[in-house]
Amino acid sequence: MEAKLTALGIETFKIALMLALPGLLTGMFLGLAVSIFQATTQINEMTLSFIPKIIGVVIVIILTMPWMLNSMIDFATNVFNMMPSFIE
Repeated sequence: MEAKLTALGIETFKIALMLALPGLLTGMFLGLAVSIFQATTQINEMTLSFIPKIIGVVIVIILTMPWMLNSMIDFATNVFNMMPSFIE
Protein backbone atom coordinates (compact mmCIF):
# COMPACT_ATOMS: atom_id res chain seq x y z
CA MET A 1 0.00 0.00 0.00
CA GLU A 2 2.84 2.40 0.78
CA ALA A 3 4.29 1.77 -2.67
CA LYS A 4 0.95 2.69 -4.25
CA LEU A 5 0.78 5.93 -2.29
CA THR A 6 4.35 6.79 -3.22
CA ALA A 7 3.61 6.08 -6.89
CA LEU A 8 0.49 8.24 -6.66
CA GLY A 9 2.49 11.10 -5.16
CA ILE A 10 5.11 10.85 -7.91
CA GLU A 11 2.39 10.76 -10.56
CA THR A 12 0.77 13.83 -8.99
CA PHE A 13 4.00 15.81 -9.25
CA LYS A 14 4.53 14.62 -12.84
CA ILE A 15 1.06 15.69 -13.96
CA ALA A 16 1.40 19.06 -12.19
CA LEU A 17 4.73 19.68 -13.94
CA MET A 18 3.38 18.63 -17.34
CA LEU A 19 0.34 20.89 -16.98
CA ALA A 20 2.38 23.90 -15.86
CA LEU A 21 5.23 23.48 -18.34
CA PRO A 22 3.66 24.98 -21.52
CA GLY A 23 2.70 28.24 -19.80
CA LEU A 24 5.96 28.53 -17.89
CA LEU A 25 8.13 27.89 -20.95
CA THR A 26 6.12 30.37 -23.01
CA GLY A 27 6.52 33.05 -20.36
CA MET A 28 10.22 32.34 -20.04
CA PHE A 29 10.96 32.49 -23.77
CA LEU A 30 8.81 35.57 -24.35
CA GLY A 31 10.45 37.28 -21.38
CA LEU A 32 13.87 36.47 -22.79
CA ALA A 33 12.93 37.76 -26.25
CA VAL A 34 11.47 40.99 -24.87
CA SER A 35 14.48 41.59 -22.62
CA ILE A 36 16.85 41.11 -25.55
CA PHE A 37 14.71 43.54 -27.57
CA GLN A 38 14.75 46.06 -24.71
CA ALA A 39 18.52 45.72 -24.31
CA THR A 40 19.19 46.32 -28.00
CA THR A 41 16.80 49.28 -28.30
CA GLN A 42 17.48 50.66 -24.80
CA ILE A 43 13.74 50.93 -24.08
CA ASN A 44 13.18 50.54 -20.32
CA GLU A 45 9.40 50.32 -20.17
CA MET A 46 8.15 47.78 -17.60
CA THR A 47 4.79 47.16 -19.27
CA LEU A 48 6.58 46.22 -22.49
CA SER A 49 7.90 43.07 -20.85
CA PHE A 50 4.70 42.26 -18.96
CA ILE A 51 1.99 42.45 -21.65
CA PRO A 52 3.53 40.09 -24.27
CA LYS A 53 4.13 37.45 -21.61
CA ILE A 54 0.51 37.60 -20.42
CA ILE A 55 -0.87 37.45 -23.96
CA GLY A 56 1.46 34.58 -24.92
CA VAL A 57 0.66 32.52 -21.83
CA VAL A 58 -3.10 33.03 -22.31
CA ILE A 59 -2.85 31.93 -25.95
CA VAL A 60 -0.84 28.83 -25.04
CA ILE A 61 -3.27 27.91 -22.26
CA ILE A 62 -6.22 28.28 -24.63
CA LEU A 63 -4.50 26.12 -27.27
CA THR A 64 -3.46 23.40 -24.81
CA MET A 65 -6.70 23.41 -22.79
CA PRO A 66 -8.18 20.22 -24.37
CA TRP A 67 -4.99 18.27 -23.65
CA MET A 68 -4.81 19.65 -20.12
CA LEU A 69 -8.43 18.74 -19.39
CA ASN A 70 -7.99 15.22 -20.75
CA SER A 71 -4.86 14.74 -18.65
CA MET A 72 -6.62 15.94 -15.49
CA ILE A 73 -9.70 13.80 -16.16
CA ASP A 74 -7.55 10.71 -16.75
CA PHE A 75 -5.58 11.33 -13.57
CA ALA A 76 -8.71 11.92 -11.47
CA THR A 77 -10.31 8.78 -12.90
CA ASN A 78 -7.23 6.75 -11.98
CA VAL A 79 -7.22 8.17 -8.45
CA PHE A 80 -10.90 7.36 -7.94
CA ASN A 81 -10.37 3.84 -9.29
CA MET A 82 -7.44 3.34 -6.89
CA MET A 83 -9.35 4.46 -3.78
CA PRO A 84 -10.74 1.03 -2.85
CA SER A 85 -7.20 -0.39 -2.78
CA PHE A 86 -6.18 2.26 -0.22
CA ILE A 87 -8.95 1.31 2.20
CA GLU A 88 -7.71 -2.27 2.62
